[in-house]
Amino acid sequence: MNLGFVSAILADRSFNEVIDFASENKFSCVELMCWPKGKAERRYAGVTHIDVNDYDVQKIKESISSRGISISGLGYYPNPLDADLEKREVYVSHLKKLISAAKELDISVVNTFIGRNHTSSIDDNFAEFRKVWPDLVKCAEDNGIKIAIENCPMFFTQDEWPGGQNLASTPAIWRRMFEEIDSDSFGLNYDPSHLVWQQMDYVKPVYEFKEKLFHVHFKDAKVYDDKLNDVGIMAVPLDYHSPKLPGLGDVQWGKFISALTDVGYNGDACIEVEDKAFEGSPEAIELSLIQSRDFLSQYVPLRK
Repeated sequence: MNLGFVSAILADRSFNEVIDFASENKFSCVELMCWPKGKAERRYAGVTHIDVNDYDVQKIKESISSRGISISGLGYYPNPLDADLEKREVYVSHLKKLISAAKELDISVVNTFIGRNHTSSIDDNFAEFRKVWPDLVKCAEDNGIKIAIENCPMFFTQDEWPGGQNLASTPAIWRRMFEEIDSDSFGLNYDPSHLVWQQMDYVKPVYEFKEKLFHVHFKDAKVYDDKLNDVGIMAVPLDYHSPKLPGLGDVQWGKFISALTDVGYNGDACIEVEDKAFEGSPEAIELSLIQSRDFLSQYVPLRK
């Protein structure tokens, strides 16, 4: 596996500064955020390290090559099934631009969400899924790109209640997604932490969906049993859990990474930092990546 990180945590740094940091600190790859330039819609969103409306292919390729770094994927995580059809059109259009940019840059993966109308049922959302996603997957197929769907439910705050804003949250739903759109270009960006706080097995799906593992996020989550016992699983999830750095939560990393090696996963695995305990300063943010790297290096070798 190639150990990297998601660039969103270095939101205030330029593309070259992100690549420099990765190279200087023995990371092998970076997932680069490609949101449209403008105001962030939410925390860890709105970050633009490659502007797919205005980029220089040769300069990007030369920058990563000269530093010995690869781009694991282009990342953009909107809601392509938004109930607001105008917003939906903007999100889908931008995703297609990422697919085209990935092809030009010789990057094989685009990471994103399925999206969801959080006020509608799973079945109703699948009806919308069938309107939006076949065309997006066809676009990926035509360009030789893999779309990797992160399994985050996007249910953290009251405005995402009750269903969350990403349909692809459980193995049962992934199974249905891949039955409805059977494509080698349609798979997962697998993050174990989201299954932890849903009280689910995060190891077993690695075996069932081994052919669909296009990208991996290394993020941890800590469930506070006293809070869960107080508010119950029907509460807003941040009322009883927190995202944490790898090694500081409830994921058993040896067990999880062992499963990845069992199924022969040798792709990119990127640390995703969303731990509020490490947001106080630029130094704390850097520490979050270095500390995560050092913990995970016992399982995944660092770039020499």
